[in-house]
Amino acid sequence: MRWTRTLLNTLRENPQDAEINSHKLLIRAGLARKLSGGLYTFMPLGLRSLQKIITIVREEMNRAEAQEILMPALQPAELWERSGRLQTMGPGMFKLKDRTGRLMTLGPTHEEVVTELLAAEINSYRQLPCTVYQIQTKFRDEIRPRFGLMRAKEFIMKDAYSFDTTMEQADTSYRAMYDAYVRIFKRCGLDACPVEADTGDIGGQWSHEFMVLADSGEDGVIDCPACGYAANQEKAERFIAKKTPAPCPANEEIATPAIKTIDQLAAFLKCQPAEFIKTMIYLADEQPVAVLIPGDRELNEHKLKQMLGAKTLTMADDTVIQCVTGATVGFAGPVNLTTRIYADTALENATNLIAGANKTDLHIRNVDLKRDAQITAYEDLVIVREGDCCPRCQKKLEMKRGIEVGHVFKLGTKYSQSFDAKYLNEHGESLEMVMGCYGIGVTRTLQAVIEQSNDKDGIIWPITVAPFAVTILNLDPSNEHVNNVVAQLEQELANKHLDVFIDDRTERPGVKFKDADLIGCPVRVVVGARGLTSNTIEVKQRGSHEAIATTVEGAAECIIGLASKLFEQHQPSTQVTKPSQKHY
Repeated sequence: MRWTRTLLNTLRENPQDAEINSHKLLIRAGLARKLSGGLYTFMPLGLRSLQKIITIVREEMNRAEAQEILMPALQPAELWERSGRLQTMGPGMFKLKDRTGRLMTLGPTHEEVVTELLAAEINSYRQLPCTVYQIQTKFRDEIRPRFGLMRAKEFIMKDAYSFDTTMEQADTSYRAMYDAYVRIFKRCGLDACPVEADTGDIGGQWSHEFMVLADSGEDGVIDCPACGYAANQEKAERFIAKKTPAPCPANEEIATPAIKTIDQLAAFLKCQPAEFIKTMIYLADEQPVAVLIPGDRELNEHKLKQMLGAKTLTMADDTVIQCVTGATVGFAGPVNLTTRIYADTALENATNLIAGANKTDLHIRNVDLKRDAQITAYEDLVIVREGDCCPRCQKKLEMKRGIEVGHVFKLGTKYSQSFDAKYLNEHGESLEMVMGCYGIGVTRTLQAVIEQSNDKDGIIWPITVAPFAVTILNLDPSNEHVNNVVAQLEQELANKHLDVFIDDRTERPGVKFKDADLIGCPVRVVVGARGLTSNTIEVKQRGSHEAIATTVEGAAECIIGLASKLFEQHQPSTQVTKPSQKHY
């Protein structure tokens, strides 16, 4: 392919709305163009890379014996009502009505559709296990689309679904998909770290996310360098040493007029935030609950919702808080509170703390939770942070940032129950199928590759997903001898199945060099009249500081050898890392 026949325009300046490197480079290199917030058109070079990622995903899914299907993007809303997710995922879904007034949704995912499908198609244990997948466009009504393809309203996803007879068989299917994901991301040139994760709106029992570590990542990743424990910050746990209760004097009310926040209280009372109890009132499935955490910590709502088994969880409004506590907002506390109270494990046996008095403008000193409050349960309820102790080895945890590119879930029978997805076993008994689901953000993966592999000059593509493996810079497109050498070299490389992009523009060499670095094809070849006078062609790997001078006759062999080495770097190992035994 030649530049002069390609719809390709590069940009020298960063787009104004691009916040991270990969988004800037995606636009500057002419790979995609923005239509509107969260909506992008893939240009020819961007689509080539996207198709290569799709090919890798399809090959590894087929290798794992998953069968490809294609389900409708437009789904009847009543399917989502049956699973209960129309309410829980509702705000993030695009909804519309057909001409008969039937409520429809553009699918953000396909658990409901595939479960109804397989419930009708499978009736015997002899048809199981069965794993199906699709590569399809998904739609989510993001509140704030940002970071280009990272948080878009329309995106391409590979979603797979396994159906098994038992949890043991489901473990095997889960492992097959987990291993396939390890191979996929290796082949795409990504360093993707599997971490334990929250199941979120998908539901189910256990899950792992595949995270590409990057400073620009939206997700926090908690990592233990000592033992290898790794988890999404939403899921991460910490070790808390048991406290021995200290003697605690009687409660003492203290006036705190118009002082409501922990920081204000700490300054007013000359105490540290950790000496306070932060009391929050939530509505779980419309029922009030009180939540206690140390004053210097932040509540993890994902943990709270999962611990309560609630379908909905919202912070109570001012009216509910006053009804539950008897005080205005900012003065809630556990003493004499009659609603259910859940406290973080760090508060078990804690004494001599300060909390709201459930009276406006008052707090209480010398709170002993065991003595002064009726705690329903102590649970791990806070967001884990750097410096906390690892739940497995008690060493210090580290905090990193990551981009989620894949997610694997053990669903159990959550959807099977809703859609009556059953099979007959060898004894004629009707049993629910055990499910798993497995997603890869294909468009997000493309941008994650760019985010993880770039420098100040542009993209550094892994050869497996680059728009072209080789770019040839024709420095003298009006010179017939140069054109003939370029054409011959292109043919020799094509015979070895290497795709080639030729910059045949009548531009200055400096412009061509800058654009070649920006677009980032793995192997750059320079052919010019001056070099050919000494029978020399320059070959350079993108990202390397050294170029190779080769003869015209040896150029193809040199390029093919370099490309072969680059392909070998992205071949997956036969050994893969096992998922955490805790969740496997």
